[in-house]
Amino acid sequence: MSVTWYECKVKYSKTYETGEQKITSETYLLDSVSFTEAETRINEIMAELTSEEFQIMNIKVANFSEVHPFENSDRWFKTKVSLITLDEKSGKERKTNIYMLIQANDIKEAFENTTEVMKETMSDYSIPSIAESPILDVFPYFTGEEEQLNKYNVLEDTEATPAVSEEIEETI
Repeated sequence: MSVTWYECKVKYSKTYETGEQKITSETYLLDSVSFTEAETRINEIMAELTSEEFQIMNIKVANFSEVHPFENSDRWFKTKVSLITLDEKSGKERKTNIYMLIQANDIKEAFENTTEVMKETMSDYSIPSIAESPILDVFPYFTGEEEQLNKYNVLEDTEATPAVSEEIEETI
């Protein structure tokens, strides 16, 4: 199942630690099934994040094929990865560009994290560019289905032990 990512630019009055208020514009990334749902979700998210009045300035489809968060990182970097394949008919190398959003603290770490993500890739690749993204935070869609799937997997694993199966049946 492919994910469609939406960049949402929001303008609001932000109160800083010094007590001064400034109008600021921030970009958030979230996955959604449509523009309408993206707008609904960003409204809900911003209502939780700020008590100030806010205005959604722009919503657009982002061209990220993958988003990779990393612990202890606070910035997001847009990484361009060129996948190199060989055209069997012509014998020439062909490059296909994909864009990833990688979380890191600096560009060097973003490069290392991109390399970590790509280490399982079978084809050759290069990383022609890494740039800091204006995205402040990422909000993936979560329906709770993953938890249900994990419970199902636990049920499958415990079928061999009758005592555990009986306990699970009682809770269901």
